[in-house]
Amino acid sequence: MTAPFVIVGGDAAGMSAASKAKREDPDRDVIVFEKGEWVSYAACGMPYYVKGTVEDLEDLVAVTPEEFREERDVDLRTGHEVVAIDPQAKIVTVEANGERFDQPYGDLLIATGARAIEPPFDGIDLEGVFTLRSMDEADAIEDYVTAVDPETAAIVGGGYVGVEMAEALVERGVDVSIFEMLPHILQPFGEETARVVEDHLREQGVDLHLETAVEGFAGGDAVESVELADEGTVPADLVIVGVGVAPNVELAEEAGIELGPAGAIATDEYGRTNVADVYAAGDCAEATNAVTGEPDHVPLALTANRAGRAIGSTVSDDPTPTGETAGTAIVKAFDLGAARTGIIDPEQACEAGFDPVHVTIEAPTRPHYYPGATDLTVTLVADRESERVLGASLVGHEGTKRIDTVVTAVTTGLTVSELQNLDLAYAPPFSPVWDPILTAAKVLAGELDP
Repeated sequence: MTAPFVIVGGDAAGMSAASKAKREDPDRDVIVFEKGEWVSYAACGMPYYVKGTVEDLEDLVAVTPEEFREERDVDLRTGHEVVAIDPQAKIVTVEANGERFDQPYGDLLIATGARAIEPPFDGIDLEGVFTLRSMDEADAIEDYVTAVDPETAAIVGGGYVGVEMAEALVERGVDVSIFEMLPHILQPFGEETARVVEDHLREQGVDLHLETAVEGFAGGDAVESVELADEGTVPADLVIVGVGVAPNVELAEEAGIELGPAGAIATDEYGRTNVADVYAAGDCAEATNAVTGEPDHVPLALTANRAGRAIGSTVSDDPTPTGETAGTAIVKAFDLGAARTGIIDPEQACEAGFDPVHVTIEAPTRPHYYPGATDLTVTLVADRESERVLGASLVGHEGTKRIDTVVTAVTTGLTVSELQNLDLAYAPPFSPVWDPILTAAKVLAGELDP
C-alpha cells in the first residue's frame, strides 16, 4: 500500500493539495497536520471582518474541518504541530496535547505559510498593539475595537494591510494615521498609482506620515502613543503593525531543505525541493517570476492555491507545473481601487536586464456620453529593445480589474503592439471603443517607435 501523503499546514496550499490528491487517488491516505484550529480560510477578507462588512469570522472559511474529514475523506488533524522532519527515515515528528509521535510519509508537502514581521519596537507587547496575519488576530482586533472603542489608531506600514485596515477603522469611527518609512505607500504599485491613493486617503481623513520611521510605542498597561524616530509622538489607542511577512522556513531548513535567493524554500517547476519526495508551496515557498524567469517570493492567495492543487496532482502520478507568478494584486482604498502586475519599478527592471520605458495616461472607463464614466489612470511598462510588456499599474474608482488583460500580456510575452491590437469587448455601459488598456498601449508604442 502506498505510504500516506502528509501535509504540514492547513490553509490555501495545504488544503488545495489535500483535496486534489484525494480526488485523484481516493484510496491513498492524505494526512494534514495544522497547529492551529482554523483551516482553508480567506485571510484577505480579515480587514472586512474588522470593518463589519463580513458579519461572522466563520464566513471567511471556505471549507470547514468537518467537511474535509467527512465529505472529502481527508485525515485533517488540527492542534497538531510538526516539529521535525527526517527526510532519510521519511517521517515527521508531531506534537499534540503535550505528547509526541512520529508519522511516516511517502510524499510530504511543506505548506507552513508566512508570519507577520514584528520589528523590535519598544512597547510592541503592549495591550492594543496587533499584527494581522491569522484569524485569531483578526478576532482579537475586532474584540478590542468593540470593547475599547478607540478614538485614534496608528497603522505602521503602508502596504495592503495598512490601506485596508485604514478603511476598516475609519468605518468604525476611529481617527487613523499611517506611518510609512518609504516616500510612498503601496510601493510595489509604483509612484503614479501611490500618489492617487494617497490623495484619496487624505480626503477620507487618514493622516499620512510618509518617510517617517517608528521607534516604538508607549503607554501603561495599554498603548497610548507612537514614538517616532525624530523624537515626536502621536496619540494612538490602537496600533496595527503591517510591515510585511516572512516565510516560515525554519522547519524545512533544519531538515536540510534548501532555501532560494528570495529567502523562501527553493522549488522546481513542480514544487519539488532538493530533497526527494518533499514538496513546498504557498507563502513559505518561492515561485518563478513570469517576467524574469528567476525565483521570487510573492505571498499571494492564488499562487498558493494553484501550487497546492498542482502538487496534489503530481503526487497522484499526474505531473503538473505549479505555474509562474506575475505578482498580480489588487487593493481597495475606500471607493478607490488600485491594481498591479509584473515589473513596474524602473530600477527593478534594469536589475533584471531590461531597458524600461513607461507611460502614464488617464482615460475614461466608458464613453463620455454614458452615465457613470470615471477616469482610470494606467501606468504601462515595456522593454525598449524587445518591446515586451513588463507590467502595469492601474488606479481609479472603477475598472481596475482590467489589470487582468495586462496579466495575460505579461505572462504570454506579448509586445506592446500585440497588446494594442487585442480585440477587446466594447459597449458603452462597459468601455469606450478604445479601452484604457489599449489607449495606454497605443501611447507607449509611440514612445518605443518615435
